[in-house]
Amino acid sequence: MDVPIIKTEKLVKIYANEGVETLVLRSIDLEIRKGEFLAIMGPSGSGKSTLMHILGFLDTPTSGRFLYAGHDVSTLSNEDLALMRRTQVGFIFQAFFLLPKLTVLENVMLPLIYQEKSKAERRELAMKAVADVGLERRSGYLTTKLSGGEKQRVAIARAIVTDPAVVFADEPTGNLDTASGAQVMEIMTKLNDHGHTIILVTHETTTAEFARRIVKLRDGQLVGDIAVVNHRTIETYSK
Repeated sequence: MDVPIIKTEKLVKIYANEGVETLVLRSIDLEIRKGEFLAIMGPSGSGKSTLMHILGFLDTPTSGRFLYAGHDVSTLSNEDLALMRRTQVGFIFQAFFLLPKLTVLENVMLPLIYQEKSKAERRELAMKAVADVGLERRSGYLTTKLSGGEKQRVAIARAIVTDPAVVFADEPTGNLDTASGAQVMEIMTKLNDHGHTIILVTHETTTAEFARRIVKLRDGQLVGDIAVVNHRTIETYSK
């Protein structure tokens, strides 16, 4: 059997602030296979964003194990973790985080700066990513001239330009109207169809049901694991 691309074993996260400890994640056991489209759902404060940050090498667990492609992430140095963030994962956020004084193409090229590629190669890869989200005619526009839905599509292009193994999306439709949100999720579905592992964080059921699997968190605990078929959920595990 293939090794899961992501596996957690009794994962715990505790934040300490001025002597007060807050238990955010409680013994999370989770496996994610390469090519899955997984949504993490839960109310505010359930721990879903914290879990995403750990799985995306942005944070570290307090205890338990996080394995990426079978390797224990706790053994990696800070330099190794930075390399993993640059090469293995891409991020899409609710707030877009685009640079307003750069064009669409220049924003998408940014993650390629750290790769040993010529400017022509970086431009070619960025143009392909822009075309993948249907914005080739906007490639020379400043991002301030775009709609919210177009800005999020630029953010998706930037996330995939390095061809990451895993794409994380944190509330990617949170700032969008219904039509733009659905368009963004259709693009995410196509990315998954082309082999990208997608991990989506959302509190919206209609957004989560674009995924093929939903895990539910409540008070830092995994309380449900649900299959999704044709945008309809089939409960496979809950407590």
